[in-house]
Amino acid sequence: MIALEKLFVEGAEFGFLVEIVWRTVIMFLLILLILRLSGRRGVRQLTLFEVAIIISLGSAAGDPMFQEDIPVLYSVIVFACVIVVYKLVTWIASRVNWVAVAMEGKAMTIVQDGVFDVKNENKHDFSKMEFFAELRNQSVEHLGQVREGILEVDGTMSILFYSDEDTKYGLPLFPSRYKEVDVRVHNGPLACMYCGYVQHREGTAHLRCSRCQHDQWAVAINTKRST
Repeated sequence: MIALEKLFVEGAEFGFLVEIVWRTVIMFLLILLILRLSGRRGVRQLTLFEVAIIISLGSAAGDPMFQEDIPVLYSVIVFACVIVVYKLVTWIASRVNWVAVAMEGKAMTIVQDGVFDVKNENKHDFSKMEFFAELRNQSVEHLGQVREGILEVDGTMSILFYSDEDTKYGLPLFPSRYKEVDVRVHNGPLACMYCGYVQHREGTAHLRCSRCQHDQWAVAINTKRST
């Protein structure tokens, strides 16, 4: 009990508790105001630049909530400066392309014509399994259903689908079908587990992908999209 009292109560100035409540409410409202002025509706839409701005405000918002010697006015000034800088940078970025790319990045093609765009594989921080998860979340069963997949600057995936008539054989994305198989046994269309390229066994015991030179294969499927 004594240890708990020391942890939670010792040194506390009870007369300052009401002021802490008011400071917290004020700082919370200021944070909401900054987020509203940024013009965004949700964290999912934030770019890296905007996330950095919000993180940088953490100390300015947190310290005045419970430190008596820091006036709330200081944080108001910090917040005002940050929002002015943010608006200035976004205004410049809207007019200067290289600034926009430096601040926000640019959209990147991940899937093109039913296969992974391997030339961009080292330009992003997502793993292939993360791409699989994003595609599965949009009810994509295999790459043969996807005409083009774009990784947006906010981390979301935008997808253009083939029509049912144009759906091709593709690399399965669900774990139940994304399994390496023995090419000596399976004669049907096989999908490279690395890039998604589809080809037949061609009567050889060892099959290497002609597109990426990898040699692990899964059985390709061509099921239509569920609607």
